Amino acid sequence: MSTFFPPFEPFEPKPEGRGRRRIGRLPIRYLVPNLITLLALCSGITAIRLAMEGRYDLAIGAVVFAAVLDGLDGRVARYLKSTSRFGAELDSLTDFVNFGVAPAILLYGWTLHEVRSIGWIAALLFAIAAALRLARFNVMLLAADRPAWQGNFFVGVPAPAGAIAVLLPITVGLINRDLVLPDFAAPLVALYTVLVGVLMVSRVPTFSGKKLGGVRRDLVVPLFVVFVLFAGLAVNYPFEVLATLTSIYLIALPFGWRAWNRLARAHGAREEEVTLDISSKDDDDDIRPADDPSKP
Repeated sequence: MSTFFPPFEPFEPKPEGRGRRRIGRLPIRYLVPNLITLLALCSGITAIRLAMEGRYDLAIGAVVFAAVLDGLDGRVARYLKSTSRFGAELDSLTDFVNFGVAPAILLYGWTLHEVRSIGWIAALLFAIAAALRLARFNVMLLAADRPAWQGNFFVGVPAPAGAIAVLLPITVGLINRDLVLPDFAAPLVALYTVLVGVLMVSRVPTFSGKKLGGVRRDLVVPLFVVFVLFAGLAVNYPFEVLATLTSIYLIALPFGWRAWNRLARAHGAREEEVTLDISSKDDDDDIRPADDPSKP
């Protein structure tokens, strides 16, 4: 045993004799995306602790922060040309904790415990739905390339969006902290939790936003103004803004389905012949092993 810890090998091994040389040192850029993923994992686990302490406002903030980091790690990996299979696997495990386990525990501690076993079953179903979605993604990593028109769609609700959407009842409750929930609130939240879980594992096409183009030059200044306005509202009314964005996303789901069907008819695609993007975000390039840094 030359070292106490095994060497970190983020790349898929090549068959012997194919020319992959072992490297003595790994460039820091290959570690940065994984460090972001681990930071997201810390945020998700912290959300669980905050929920156990009854600080649901900070717990929701931790889940949202984890979702932001989840959207960054893949982009950083591609920008630094440091994508790896290890990063993809770590990201999936992190997503299960952050967007499956953490929201389920938040909901159960907030109101689902009032309906006892029914509430716990609803929380379990949501967490399992997140796990199934991520497992489906992992086994389809080597799926055939999809037509270009399908690049702007996910299958079902992505895991980060599903986590934020399922927390909508808590977000609305935090807007008016003095509101007393009626007796039928917990059963309705349990039903809503199960429905969001079903949407996550369903085949309902949803917008991914991957193919959004650039911004017209004459709209740059108005965009800056809108961004500043949004930032100001988010800082001063965080839960109102989050609840509004979540509601808009849920309302937009049928429009994504309709847009998919329209494009499918236009391209003459049959449902059984199409392969949809089932990743939880737009970092599907993470599944491709990066170039060997030992090569010139």
